[in-house]
Amino acid sequence: MSKLHTSTALEADRETIAGIASGDAGTLEALYRDYFPMVLHMVTQNSGTSDEAKDIFQEAVIVLYDRVKQGGFELNSKLKTYLYAVCRRLWLKQLGDQGRMFQDVRDYEDTISVEDDLAVHEEKDQQMSLMEEALDKLGEPCRSIIHDFYILGQSMQEICERFGYTNADNAKNQKYKCLQRLKKLYFTANNK
Repeated sequence: MSKLHTSTALEADRETIAGIASGDAGTLEALYRDYFPMVLHMVTQNSGTSDEAKDIFQEAVIVLYDRVKQGGFELNSKLKTYLYAVCRRLWLKQLGDQGRMFQDVRDYEDTISVEDDLAVHEEKDQQMSLMEEALDKLGEPCRSIIHDFYILGQSMQEICERFGYTNADNAKNQKYKCLQRLKKLYFTANNK
């Protein structure tokens, strides 16, 4: 990740914290717009509903708001990473309280400290940023093929029809070539 991109993200996070401290309603709306989708995805992919995701996110925003209002709040990771980690912990706790927790998740919960959890999520966030940069450099139609297959879960036949390939095997070959290019771009960026 470039230093310019990192400093811009840090500045945006500092502005958000300042907005929360001053009670700016627009800042809270931006938090919901920018970060709720990742929490919704995390909760719904782990035995939850959209209403439960809303409740978890609301709790996390309240935690953040209270910590900022108490003063002296220092963000040691990206705000996105911090909110994700808080939401994840709240969701794991709720799952445990309802008896819906998997054993391996409970073991993880008991042995990993909050700081370590944040560090893991910060690393994942950095890797995702590198992947986003690689996808941006990948270009079309590869970016759309990768997105449609891995994110939207479309079949090779659907991709074949959308992009005008003669058959699903040709679309599959193109996806493979696109993946190879994406891996090369990602690992090149990751080794800088």
